[in-house]
Amino acid sequence: MSGPHPLSRPGTAEVGRSSVGRLARNTYAVVLAGGRGSRLKELTDWRCKPAVPFGGKYRIIDFTLSNCINSGVRRVGIATQYKAQSLIRHLQRGWSFLDGRIGEHIDILPAQQQVAESWYRGTADAVYQNLNVLRRDGCDHVLVLSGDHIYKMDYAKLLDEHVAHGADATVVCVEVPLVEASAFGVISVDDSGRVSAFEEKPAAPRAAPGTPGRALASMGVYVFNAPFLYEQVVRDADDPRSSHDFGKDVVPHIVARYQVFAHRFAASCVDMPRGEPYWRDVGTLDAYWEANMELAKVTPDLNLYDRDWPVWTYQEQLPPAKFVFDSDGRRGMAVDSMVSGGCIVSGATVRRSVLFSNVRVHDGALVEDCVVLPDVVVGPGVQLRRAIVDRHVRLDATMLDDPRRFRVTHKGLTLITPEMLGQHVHQLR
Repeated sequence: MSGPHPLSRPGTAEVGRSSVGRLARNTYAVVLAGGRGSRLKELTDWRCKPAVPFGGKYRIIDFTLSNCINSGVRRVGIATQYKAQSLIRHLQRGWSFLDGRIGEHIDILPAQQQVAESWYRGTADAVYQNLNVLRRDGCDHVLVLSGDHIYKMDYAKLLDEHVAHGADATVVCVEVPLVEASAFGVISVDDSGRVSAFEEKPAAPRAAPGTPGRALASMGVYVFNAPFLYEQVVRDADDPRSSHDFGKDVVPHIVARYQVFAHRFAASCVDMPRGEPYWRDVGTLDAYWEANMELAKVTPDLNLYDRDWPVWTYQEQLPPAKFVFDSDGRRGMAVDSMVSGGCIVSGATVRRSVLFSNVRVHDGALVEDCVVLPDVVVGPGVQLRRAIVDRHVRLDATMLDDPRRFRVTHKGLTLITPEMLGQHVHQLR
C-alpha cells in the first residue's frame, strides 16, 4: 500500500480553505522531554537534558516551547520521565501563562503506567501511552517534537506544507556533513519531496540529491494527521519486535506504505543571519560548551535579541549585573561575554564567557572561556579556564589543584559539579 491513508488525507476543499492560523490552532504538540542525555555525563545526574540551562537564562526545552507559542500552536503536552522534578518546576513557574478558557494549555504527561505496567519504552510508546489525552483534545494534527534541541522554527509553515502535500506524515530534515550523518536518521527523497527511504544511523549514509558531501538528517520533528498517528502507534505497541521508537520503528514502517514527505528546515527556520539554518543537538559536553560560547560572539548564528520571535522562559526577579572596583590590579570587568541578572563581578576579570544568573566572581579571579551556571561562587584568586561549572558550585583557589577529581573531555574541556568537590546540594538543579 503506497497511497494516502484513507482516514487521514484532507480533501481538496480542506486544502483550499486551510489557513496557517487555523492549522496551528487545531494542532496538538507532543514534546518528548523524558531523556537523560547521558552524553552530558554528570551535568544530567540531577536533571533531564531538556532542563539543562542554556544561553545565560534559559533551559533547553524553552526553545521548542517558544517555537510552539510563536507559531500559534498552544495546545502542548510534555512527556517527562527521567529526573523530571527540576523540569516540572520550571514549567510550572515559567509556562503557566496560557489561558485554558480559550483552549490554550500545557499538559505535563509523566510516565504513569496508564496503559501497561511499564514506563515509557521509547518515543512512540510515550505517545501511545497518552492517546487518551490526544483523542480527548480532538486535534486534527499532531506535532511530535524533541525537547532537547536548540533551534528557532515556525511550525505553522511546516503544517501548511504538510496539508498542501496531502501527506499522512511529514519529517523535518536538515543538511549535515556526510561524515557526521551516521549519528542521525538519514532521509532519501524523490523529486516531489516524498521520502523514499529512511535509515536510522546508517554506517554508510547516502548523500542528498545535488549536494555531494552532505546528507539529509532527520531533526526528530514530525507532523502527523491525528487518526493516522493513533493507528500507527497502536500497531507499533502490538509489535513485540519493535523498540517503540519513531526513528527506528514507526517512520521506516510508514515510508514504504503511506504518503510521507520531507520538509526542509531552511524553509521554516526563523532568522538565518548567515543564510544557514541554526540547529544544535548540544548532546555532548563539548557541543554544549561550544553552542553557549557562540552566543558571546559579535554576531552569533542564534539571535536571542529578535523581538519578533522571543524565547520565553521563567525569569526570576533579580537586580541587574554589577561590575565593581576600577583600580590597577583590582578591576571588575567582562569582555566578549554574556552576563545575566544578579551577577556581581568584583575586582575580577571575565573574558569570552557566559555567566548565568546570580554568579559571584571575587577579587583577583579570572574566568576565561567558561560556561558558569546559576548560583556559582568563584572565590578570590581562582583561575578558571575552558570549563563548564554546574549550578551551586563554590570554588576557592585550592580546589583546582587536582584535575583528576573533574571530568575532562577529549578536547580539554573541564566539567565541575558540586559532587566532584564534595559539596552536598539540596536545591533542585
